[in-house]
Amino acid sequence: MIRPLLLTLFLVASSTTSAVVIRHDVDDSEYRIPAPEFPALVDMPGEAHGVLVAPQWVITAAHTVPHEIKQVVIGGTPRDVERVVVHPGYKTPPDKLIHQAMTTGEAVLVLVWLASADDIALVRLAQPVTDIAPIAIHTGGDEANRVIKIIGKGATGTGATGHDPKGPNRTELRRAFNTVTSAHDRWFCYVFDAPPAALPLEGSTGNGDSGGPALIEVDGQWRLAGLASWKFLPGDVRTARPGQYGHTFCNVRLSHYSDWIERVMSGQP
Repeated sequence: MIRPLLLTLFLVASSTTSAVVIRHDVDDSEYRIPAPEFPALVDMPGEAHGVLVAPQWVITAAHTVPHEIKQVVIGGTPRDVERVVVHPGYKTPPDKLIHQAMTTGEAVLVLVWLASADDIALVRLAQPVTDIAPIAIHTGGDEANRVIKIIGKGATGTGATGHDPKGPNRTELRRAFNTVTSAHDRWFCYVFDAPPAALPLEGSTGNGDSGGPALIEVDGQWRLAGLASWKFLPGDVRTARPGQYGHTFCNVRLSHYSDWIERVMSGQP
């Protein structure tokens, strides 16, 4: 179980009226989408997401995976899980760091720890999914300065106020857009800009959107470039409201993990 402080640091999944944090000056209806617009979205147990990337494989952020996982939901249908492969480089912050951050409100070293982890896992389904098409993974490594589309059902609010870190973290499906400001090694990140610098449907992920997709358009097709993982909240993390303008959000950079993904899915050691 993710510990309490990580409800604010992570886009939390496995702890516990709409998803994705939006601009304060754009009507919420502009962000809402029906489920068929992205059928490859996977609901993990409790909260959080994954993405169907092959008929028998789901990819997600490692921190969304509970100790035991029997089913995920794809297209409204429960799908049995055969096994989970967590990247060997995944690790969680030690209790000492968490206690220090909860005592002082300063969590820089927790963020350093999170940034050094490989927050990625693959879930093998017991049976191939035949009624929903998987989405291709983007391996180009050209994420910097690209516009991404983010999708999720997690907590919502506006950039002016952020969202309540206590939830609810599983709500309506939304999508928003942002521009990647940095990309290197394990991560690519973006900043939630305020108007007038913001994109017309600028937004960010919220708590409960962990493992959800960050998509890049290539030749008219959206490909999976990243997975929502963690965010940086300036100030005292004990009182901060996630999802405000100026906050930075980081995604697992799948181009960095393309070889590992291929080895796992092909059954190589």
